[in-house]
Amino acid sequence: MYKHILVPTDGSELSQSAVEQGLEFAKSIGASVTFFTVTAPIQVYGVTGEPLAAGFDDYTKMAREEGARRLADAERRAAAAGVPCQTRMTESDHPWQAIIDAANDAGCDLIAMASHGRRGLSGLVLGSETLKVLTHSTIPVLVYRQPRGR
Repeated sequence: MYKHILVPTDGSELSQSAVEQGLEFAKSIGASVTFFTVTAPIQVYGVTGEPLAAGFDDYTKMAREEGARRLADAERRAAAAGVPCQTRMTESDHPWQAIIDAANDAGCDLIAMASHGRRGLSGLVLGSETLKVLTHSTIPVLVYRQPRGR
């Protein structure tokens, strides 16, 4: 069975649910967990000079602090559940690729993540990091779906 599960989190309510469910699953099978979060690099167009540098530094600092808070929360939950864990964070324009890379780098044999389960045009237009992970990962992916009506 699975020994090491990557659980990505973006701090949303849905991903927090996946953290909880991932921990329950890991505990039930005796697996360890690596929690992973991705920060998005700042996108800047048409700004130059000193304001850009200050804004970039502030944004990067805030993004890293928020990522660290997400991971610390997940670590606390794992400790309370008695599940061994580690954490990782990276910056990427492509979270789906960063998730796959993190799972491979950490030696994970399962990725457990959340999905809104959008369908139709909204799913196509908005895209889904989960769908991209499912499409491109060679590691099995367990998807936690949000129940309908929520």
